[in-house]
Amino acid sequence: MAKIGMIGAGSWGIALSVLLHNNGHEITVWSALADEIAMLTAAHEHKDKLPGVKLSEDIVFTTDLAEAVEGKDILVLAVPSSFTRKTAHSMKPYVSAGQIIVNVAKGIEESTLMTLSQVIEEEAPQADVAVLSGPSHAEEVGRGIPTTIVVGANSRATAEYIQNVFMSDVFRVYTSPDVLGIELGAALKNVVALAAGIADGLGYGDNTKAALITRGITEIARLGMAMGGKFETFCGLSGIGDLIVTCASMHSRNRRAGILIGQGKSMEEAMAEVKMVVEGVFSAKAAMGLAKRYQVELPIIEQVNEVLFQGKEAAAAVKDLMIRDKKLETPDSAQW
Repeated sequence: MAKIGMIGAGSWGIALSVLLHNNGHEITVWSALADEIAMLTAAHEHKDKLPGVKLSEDIVFTTDLAEAVEGKDILVLAVPSSFTRKTAHSMKPYVSAGQIIVNVAKGIEESTLMTLSQVIEEEAPQADVAVLSGPSHAEEVGRGIPTTIVVGANSRATAEYIQNVFMSDVFRVYTSPDVLGIELGAALKNVVALAAGIADGLGYGDNTKAALITRGITEIARLGMAMGGKFETFCGLSGIGDLIVTCASMHSRNRRAGILIGQGKSMEEAMAEVKMVVEGVFSAKAAMGLAKRYQVELPIIEQVNEVLFQGKEAAAAVKDLMIRDKKLETPDSAQW
């Protein structure tokens, strides 16, 4: 049995708490929101973000960060990406040397263009930082629906330890040394999912969705490989796997926000209606910053940025993608 501190009580943190408790581990859940902790303590259910998913009576809920961090074998950092740095900074005094922090949020810090594991390592350098990602909606994981995911870590021993803690008959965990590739796939797919939702909102069909998924993973891999990620990672669970589920499912807040934007709502109106953090909005600008730094073309992500932040009509963005200069599909075709 492992002692686990769940840092964040949103839908993903709660779903993972249920999974890990079912695996036999001791769980302490932390939130900065006193009202949230009061609700969880009284109802043992997150009625707002994961209704119907019950938490065991022996799970501890707290607003005391020291209680959630100190003495734990694993800390799971499950706050929205925009709060990762602040939370990691607050955790630092309580984190011991070599203590494992598993980041499960998906995003890129807009101001620094750092991945979230890089942010955590900067704020709590004494920690052993890993990432967990893949096609895994909280609504399904919380209900025990079979899911497959990947853990990335700087050492095989850490990755395999996390694998053993999380793995069950409904939650299969693979390991990978490509932490950077896993994080980039996880963050950038949210931007492409916004594009897929926009296309749905415009009333386009399956052909359009397939094109966005296929060309979207090409963009993600192009940038990821330029930054040092491995091609195989973008063909795997945190790449094409996560992209497919996020572009296709109504569980996806990014797709839902995109649908609303395609129907004519502003980015702010869409985020307010979804009522949850839409990570792709925060990652979109960061992706373009990385594209400029590494001199990589990201036409889909560029058009998403123009719709989100420059007031471009969604239909005009799709048209501009369609009438771009003629291209070879793959670089190897240049041998003709």
